[in-house]
Amino acid sequence: MQTFTIRELRERSGELSREAEEGRLALVTRHGRPLFVSVPFTDDLLEAGVHTAMAVSLFKNGELTSARAAKLARMSLAQFLAHLGDQGIAVLDHDPAELEQELAAFDAAQ
Repeated sequence: MQTFTIRELRERSGELSREAEEGRLALVTRHGRPLFVSVPFTDDLLEAGVHTAMAVSLFKNGELTSARAAKLARMSLAQFLAHLGDQGIAVLDHDPAELEQELAAFDAAQ
């Protein structure tokens, strides 16, 4: 998520627009404190609502865990994971070596 200061908006408005066009959120700050979040206006936003759209975007970008994103979306974890699945968004993103290691540790614990 890009961060823009309120002063930078004049000079970087094109960059903020590009971020929105690419479906990415942006944070605007004043004196180092968050002022507002720029949320791209998409069909998903209209259908799912701003909380869910923001949660999905932050989860996809790796900025929130699935549990925290579910809370932001005002859904149970199971509902949120199902919503991600409906959107074709991978819930797990392990590289193969890491997954093998996790599975081996799980088998050893059994």
